Amino acid sequence: MRFRSFSSVNPGLLRVAASYAAILLAGVVACAAAAGHSAIGRLPTVRADTAALRRVLDSIADAHHGIVGYCVIDLESGARINRRGDETFPTASLIKVSILVTVYDLVAKGQLSLDDPLTVLKIDQVPGSGIIQFLHNGTILTVHDAAWLMSTISDNTATNLLLDRIIIRRVWAKMDSLGLQHTRVHSKSFLRNSSVAMDSSVKYGLGVTTPNEMAHLFELMALGKAVNPAADSTMLDILEHNTTDFMLQRYAGGARAAHKDGETDAVRTECTLWYLRNRVVACVMTKENKDQRWILDNEPQLTLANMGLAIINAFGGVPPAPPSS
Repeated sequence: MRFRSFSSVNPGLLRVAASYAAILLAGVVACAAAAGHSAIGRLPTVRADTAALRRVLDSIADAHHGIVGYCVIDLESGARINRRGDETFPTASLIKVSILVTVYDLVAKGQLSLDDPLTVLKIDQVPGSGIIQFLHNGTILTVHDAAWLMSTISDNTATNLLLDRIIIRRVWAKMDSLGLQHTRVHSKSFLRNSSVAMDSSVKYGLGVTTPNEMAHLFELMALGKAVNPAADSTMLDILEHNTTDFMLQRYAGGARAAHKDGETDAVRTECTLWYLRNRVVACVMTKENKDQRWILDNEPQLTLANMGLAIINAFGGVPPAPPSS
């Protein structure tokens, strides 16, 4: 076989071939880079053994001195498990999520603005969690400020300011529209005389829900179906700034989570959306707890912490943080 020397090849053809080679090489490099970024930025989802997880969670619940209900939803596969999922539980401050959703629903409908002013009067200030109770008479906040404080530090006065503005029954109507007919806020915080359902208020306190319903509310936010995708994303971002980390989040190793909690003497509750390899909703509720001490290592808080750890481990543990760009 005879080969032609490069000097005998048409220079124009060489330039064309070189150009095509460069384009092809660039495409290969780009595809490789894209594949690399995809592999780093999005880890493969996990097929959790939910039967095994149920056994672990039930064993923890069985050992608890009180009543425990839970619901866990794998948003990637749709798999869900629960214990006492349709049983009603006192919510304590967890019910404030329903208020947050109603606020953003009214904003989306143009009936409320996040910039609307709320004036804090001495008569509005109530004890318990929060900082507004310590601010001076006449302080002016916005609806957004109050929603943020209610959701991140569970500010009771902020909650009451919002309920004054939106009316408690509107929260009921919004929950009904989402199919959550057992999820109810009864009154303003520390003001039972403002209750719109006194018998239920006496029995459950600030609010009532079921593990399945509260988990479904978080599921709807994750899917952009509680209000709309933009509003739901904003609400989840607010809930990611919740400062409570001694229950479901205690052994979570800093896993990214949007969550809300609630505590009274005999009640500990928390619902969370974890961003693991899968998006996982977990809602754990306790009532009639025998250990009612207000210390870090009381039994109900450790029960929630151990259940949170079991759920995270079942879904592959805490994923590594994405590399900084």
